[in-house]
Amino acid sequence: MSERADRVVRSRNAVIDGRLREAAVVVRDGRIAAIEPYAAPLEASRDEDFGHCWLLPGLVDTHVHVNEPGRSEWEGFATATRAAAAGGITTIVDMPLNSIPPTVDLPGLEAKRAAAAGKLWVDVALWGGVVPGNTSSLAPLFARGLPGFKCFLVPSGVDEFPHVQEHDLLDALPVIAELGAVLLVHAEAPGPIERAEARLRAESRDPRRYTTYLDSRPPEAETEAIELLVSLARRTGARIHIVHFACGDAVDVLAGAKAEGLRITAETCPHYLYFEAERIADGATAFKCAPPIREKRHQDALRQALQSGVIDTLVSDHSPCVPELKRIDSGDFVQAWGGIASLQLGLAIASSLGPAAGFDAASIALWMSERPARLAGLASHKGSIALGRDADLVVFDPEREWVVRGRELLQRHPVTPYEGHTLRGQVQRTYLRGSPVFDAGQLGEGPAGALLEATDA
Repeated sequence: MSERADRVVRSRNAVIDGRLREAAVVVRDGRIAAIEPYAAPLEASRDEDFGHCWLLPGLVDTHVHVNEPGRSEWEGFATATRAAAAGGITTIVDMPLNSIPPTVDLPGLEAKRAAAAGKLWVDVALWGGVVPGNTSSLAPLFARGLPGFKCFLVPSGVDEFPHVQEHDLLDALPVIAELGAVLLVHAEAPGPIERAEARLRAESRDPRRYTTYLDSRPPEAETEAIELLVSLARRTGARIHIVHFACGDAVDVLAGAKAEGLRITAETCPHYLYFEAERIADGATAFKCAPPIREKRHQDALRQALQSGVIDTLVSDHSPCVPELKRIDSGDFVQAWGGIASLQLGLAIASSLGPAAGFDAASIALWMSERPARLAGLASHKGSIALGRDADLVVFDPEREWVVRGRELLQRHPVTPYEGHTLRGQVQRTYLRGSPVFDAGQLGEGPAGALLEATDA
């Protein structure tokens, strides 16, 4: 190298080209300029050796509810992106709902961008939304750099983002297919949920019982919804991505669609792989999410599907709210907000599941960085340690154990179902375009993130 580098980052366990190897990653002008042998003598302003710590590409979390503008008391760009940096995430993609206005048209997009200005500690991209009657807004949103659109098949929980029916999707999907965008779907069908809720009301079930909530959203709701989406993908040729896949019974449906060559992908979340319904205490509303955390047999099927490639990505579905909406005091699962805040914890949770369960460094980088970057149209500069990519890197010590304390997390509110759990593996440093944004428990000097537009959609 004839030109002095800005920084060299060395590790004996860097994930490059899908495997662990020794390497010295050379950074210049915010990008990866070279990948050299670990011990190579190099000229750089800073030369940092992290020994046996993992060196991973910065994670890309494509399922985050920032909730700003309109519900910034629930979270907000500043707190969400700080938590992301502490968790080794260098890019988040914000969902179009829970903010007011939602990102379903150009005014909503402009409100979102204005709210984010000057607050970003990591990079942020945006999803748009599909709601009844907004098909004409999809192409203008796509032209402004949004790679895809999210919809719900059941009520979303907020009035300003109504759910869609099959005829709405038949209106929107041809447009999405022509654009080359992707439709993200909350895949629960309303019929099985409505029937289950009616039965539970008739039985006067105790709302503090976790099984009351679990039984209100049966596996059939997910299976029926995914069968509908497979049919729609077959009819329209559109790309469809199933968010927070939680039902082991639906794995075969998804596998069959992929074997058929349909353009369907899916994600799952750490809480579905780490927790199981049998161990959730009554009244423990911090665990409420939708779809619900199901029994161990579902967990086992999800883990296997992730490892086999039937499920593609592992993302947070970070969905916080103000603590009172979680009904912690009453323990009422029926009334509690359904969402888990875990943006800072995903990498440590995956590491804690362990290589014996298939959660090795290379697989984690594939599920949490490379494939999410591809989904969001960002793979030309995010998602891997490769020449020319942004120097987004995370140094992670897989041996360090620590206890989760909600009050110590950088998200806005401390409520977390992981409270008191000992995790194995901790982020030591996070680089955004070659500059540390989190280091040894401390944030960098100031917000350095940018709003991104998709480049590969």
